[in-house]
Amino acid sequence: MDRKNTHNNQSKKDAERDARLKAALKANMARRKEQARARAGHKADGDTSEEGQN
Repeated sequence: MDRKNTHNNQSKKDAERDARLKAALKANMARRKEQARARAGHKADGDTSEEGQN
């Protein structure tokens, strides 16, 4: 009986871990996309504004 209960607990822990990893990956990808958008926007803006700064 203990083995079955242990296996069930392990499966639950694995599922919780997978859910945490999935959420972390989703947040990381969103952050990277935001950074990429910011870089792309800054680069486009920077091309015109750099001429005036020199």
